[in-house]
Amino acid sequence: MAAIAAGDEHAASEVLRGLARHLNCLNEDNKATRKRALDSIRKETVDRGLSSSVLQEVFSALLKPLLKCLSDPMERCRETSIGMLTEFIRCVPKPEESLPYLMPCLAQRLGEKEILEPAEELRLMAVEMLTLAVEVCGKHLAPYLNEMISILQRTIVDPFPDVKRESCKCTVNFAKCVPEHFHMQAESLVKPLMMTIAHQHSRVRVSVIEATGSVIQHGSGKNVDDVLSHLAQRLFDDSPQVRKTVAAVVGDWLLHMRDRYSYFHKLVPLLLSCISDEVPEIRLLAADLWRQVGAQWEKENEDDLKDKMDFLLTPPPHYPPGVERPGLGCRELVVRNLGRLVPAIAHDVTDWLVPTRVRTSQLLSVLLLHAEDHSTQHLQPLLATLYRACMDTEKDVVSNCLAAAKLLGTFVPPPVFLKLLLEHVTTPYSSSHPWAPLMVLAAVLGGCSKPLLGPHLQQIAGALAQPDVCQEHQQVMYLEQLLACVDVLLLQCESDCGSVSLQLLQVLVTVQSLSPEPELSDKASESVQTLCKAQGLGSVKELYRRHMGQLLDWMSASVNAWSSYSPQRLQLHVIVTQSGPVIGEYLSQLMPLLHSCLQPSRDPEMRMSIFTMLAKLLLDASNTLDSQGCFRDESEKFLRDVLVPNLVWHAGRTAAAVRTSALSCLLALLHGDAATPGQLLCLEDKLSPQVLSALEEDSQMSRLLACRSLSAMLRLIGTSLHHEALNKIYPELVKRLDDSSEDVRAVALQALGLWLSSLTKDYNAELCAPHLQLLFQQLLLHLDDPDSSVREQVLEILKKGSSVHPALLKEEAEAVRDKQRSPLYCDQLLRHIASLPTEHPADCPE
Repeated sequence: MAAIAAGDEHAASEVLRGLARHLNCLNEDNKATRKRALDSIRKETVDRGLSSSVLQEVFSALLKPLLKCLSDPMERCRETSIGMLTEFIRCVPKPEESLPYLMPCLAQRLGEKEILEPAEELRLMAVEMLTLAVEVCGKHLAPYLNEMISILQRTIVDPFPDVKRESCKCTVNFAKCVPEHFHMQAESLVKPLMMTIAHQHSRVRVSVIEATGSVIQHGSGKNVDDVLSHLAQRLFDDSPQVRKTVAAVVGDWLLHMRDRYSYFHKLVPLLLSCISDEVPEIRLLAADLWRQVGAQWEKENEDDLKDKMDFLLTPPPHYPPGVERPGLGCRELVVRNLGRLVPAIAHDVTDWLVPTRVRTSQLLSVLLLHAEDHSTQHLQPLLATLYRACMDTEKDVVSNCLAAAKLLGTFVPPPVFLKLLLEHVTTPYSSSHPWAPLMVLAAVLGGCSKPLLGPHLQQIAGALAQPDVCQEHQQVMYLEQLLACVDVLLLQCESDCGSVSLQLLQVLVTVQSLSPEPELSDKASESVQTLCKAQGLGSVKELYRRHMGQLLDWMSASVNAWSSYSPQRLQLHVIVTQSGPVIGEYLSQLMPLLHSCLQPSRDPEMRMSIFTMLAKLLLDASNTLDSQGCFRDESEKFLRDVLVPNLVWHAGRTAAAVRTSALSCLLALLHGDAATPGQLLCLEDKLSPQVLSALEEDSQMSRLLACRSLSAMLRLIGTSLHHEALNKIYPELVKRLDDSSEDVRAVALQALGLWLSSLTKDYNAELCAPHLQLLFQQLLLHLDDPDSSVREQVLEILKKGSSVHPALLKEEAEAVRDKQRSPLYCDQLLRHIASLPTEHPADCPE
């Protein structure tokens, strides 16, 4: 061995003698000379393939000259020097012997405030050399902790991305090599790492996160809070590799960090958030790490879990199907930290950044799945969090939180969540978003099982049917959530809903009546059908027949307070129109209600809407109000006490509009044969003056409706009217022949024709000749009307009326014949009169 060592020493001496001249050339001013000298040295040493022991001797002699060359003005010389130093460190058996000279030199070149090496490629080579030194020297670097930290502080924030990455790699290796010393200075690397963690290159971000993992893992543990927010931001990184690295680092901390128990409540959310990542690989990694964390914690706390091991291993009843239950350790970790996690969730779910809110809402579901029934003790803040999340404009946030609410329904007993939820439903949680508790309630009910929910149906349905709940708000979103609550009860409880059928129908009627959108109203109608099927009823009419009495009592209870803004008038409209013939079975309850809300002293707009509703019903009276043939028993009182008072003239446009709607109702009643001729005759003296007065209304529609109503009355009772009553009608109709509306003129002419047809043998034509003369004169004027259709219509009316008093009509026609623009129609009339058989006017037939 001594001979071999002597031989190596002799070989080394020979090499060094050959290098003497080149070493001298390193001090020359000529840069080319220095470059050639370095290249020659490389050829004679590194490239020559010398043995390791010889290289060690040569390296010891060349170290200082080569380190001096690191500050050479020529970049190529510095590059060659770094390359040779790196090879020596890699090949020599004792590279640590170079550290006393190497580390101070590198610290000077790379660790000062101003980095002395201007070339970024050479800085990279230098850091790579440092990484190599860490790998081969290991614990021998402990005395140079200050130098290493000063270098890494600067190179981690180096402008060159590759230098940053290599520095992070060096940091990881150094922390592992000297952990017992590294923790004393680890804190000083946190700031530069956090300055670099958001770098634009994803590979740099990955390296920084890995280095951060090592710095915290081998540090003092005091800097976890300084890096958590930065790592949390990387959970939203566009690069899957970055997110995967975060999961790996956090999982490693949870498994191996010395003081990890103190930080479970901060680290667990980060790892659990990765379980919801969009990339399957990341989800699988996070889930696997989380299982390991739970299993390790379970093993470390086995004594604490012994007493409740059997209970905790038994799945709760009605566990969500298709969902794998987390391990015992995982569940216990969440349960023990839930009190700290819920406030953080509540804060982040309203963050201004959408990705943060989405990720937080996903995390909430994961936490509740782990917490199971332990979430009961945190129910109040959890519900408040869900309410706020449901107000979010981002659909993903809302859907995630509804999934979390469904889990609450699965694990929390109904008496507990109903006590809080129904209180928030009846007392609006937010004036701007009153529907939030309803949305959460629907989701919670959706997660609850039928056996548990059944005993509370009365309580839930009763709360939903309260006027303050179902009638107070008209926003589409509110009504949608109200409907969603009913639908989930029908879905969950099915036939059991028969016990609350009335309350659910009340809610559905309200949704249909208040909904401004047809689609929502249609959905509510479908829910009514579902309610029928749940009870085995064949049609919606059967459902209404079962509850009509109670529904009308429900309406009547508040009728004295109704106004145009009251939802009850709209609810009444839905009830009477959807129930069809069933409403005819309950006139004894309906008519007093209508009498009350249609009194002239009540709100005008409300009366208008109800009259319009009644008009539609009366047009089809046999299938609605008169389905049992009983409405006629009520119609006389309705005409006398409701319609006639509402036809009385009052000043103002609103009053005029009410009269118009009342006239439409009267006309519908007359056309629908909902009143007998005898009833009309009894009320003619009260009804006719109001209708005739309406012929003078400013509203064209009112005049038109009045004319049509008179026509209907004449058709029904015209032949039974006394001549005095008849003689009051025609002058008002004659005035309408000059109406500005062609429609009104046409209907007035038809009414005059009916008036003439109403003259029976009891009508004394001679005694009433002045009336007939006035009528004939007015009609003859319009026989010369510019409108040919009017002339034709007037001619037919006069022909019909010629049998009443032909002589008088002939005389009046002859008197105006020559005054008209065309005698054609007069001649036709005269010829018709001449063709009539000669009879005494008083004996003329009808």
